[in-house]
Amino acid sequence: MLIAAIGLVMVLFTPIWRIELDAPQYPEGLSLQIHAKGLKGNVDIINGLNHYIGMKTLHNEDFFEFTVLPYIIIFFAVAFGLVALLGKRIWMNILFFLFVSFGIIAMVDFWRWEYNYGHNLNPNAAIIVPGMAYQPPLIGFKQLLNFGAYSIPDTGGWIFIGVGVLILFCFVKEWMTARKLKKNFRPVTAVVPLLLLVFLSSCSTKPEPIKVGTDNCYFCKMTITDARFGAELVTKKGKLYKFDDMHCILSFLQAKAVEENDISGIYLTDFSNGNQLVKATEALLLQSEELRSPMNGNVAAFSSNDSMKKIMEKYKGTQTTWSQLLK
Repeated sequence: MLIAAIGLVMVLFTPIWRIELDAPQYPEGLSLQIHAKGLKGNVDIINGLNHYIGMKTLHNEDFFEFTVLPYIIIFFAVAFGLVALLGKRIWMNILFFLFVSFGIIAMVDFWRWEYNYGHNLNPNAAIIVPGMAYQPPLIGFKQLLNFGAYSIPDTGGWIFIGVGVLILFCFVKEWMTARKLKKNFRPVTAVVPLLLLVFLSSCSTKPEPIKVGTDNCYFCKMTITDARFGAELVTKKGKLYKFDDMHCILSFLQAKAVEENDISGIYLTDFSNGNQLVKATEALLLQSEELRSPMNGNVAAFSSNDSMKKIMEKYKGTQTTWSQLLK
């Protein structure tokens, strides 16, 4: 409890959350850091970009959270210290439920803030894309036009998570000690790794179906209009790059924009089923000039030999492999 109290004091002086933006015109990336008392980072540049697409500009005085959040953190720091001194399980239980409730309310409020800023757009903005919203991800990666947005806890956020794990551990340990039922130790203590698993799984490294007419090719920046030739690259941190053609993903890999060790998986759209993705190393590939793909890569992927043979009756070409294309 004392370690948790000290950690919460440190949160007052460290960024809690960060949203990173990257795009070809900003190779160094843009960063928005959320502290307990306000926003820091490339706020002015991001506000300039928001103006063009009709999003509200970001100002500390527009957020009541920055007024109350420091006091909430101080309250919990003092409460953790008092619980450590009093040594009463009842007070620790009350603090546990208060802290968990605060975490849930904080994430809901953060999502609400992101939703409002991403959806309530100025109808007279310079750039208007029908049906397009610019809500950043709550956690993980999301493509917004030609910008990649990555949202993740910063130093203070990880401290918050660590404090939550500490008090959960104490809660479970005291619950078990009070009942002295060793046979229940395993299922109860499994709560800790289960919660960690749920949190870590939110940074998913799984691919997602390509949204025709909405997603943009990361390499050529064109809106994807034909999912049959699509491809995706997912990093180990869960960042996802989408492409509209084999030519684009191969050019992206040759440029080494992402290190090979950072790649979790590469997936290709099944030509016969635009909603199905298959691992590039497991896909059956047909190369044919008659396919006429968006960027003239002219390669189609298939998950089964039967589906490829049916297409080869219409499009004459040669069968190849992912490793051969990389060469």
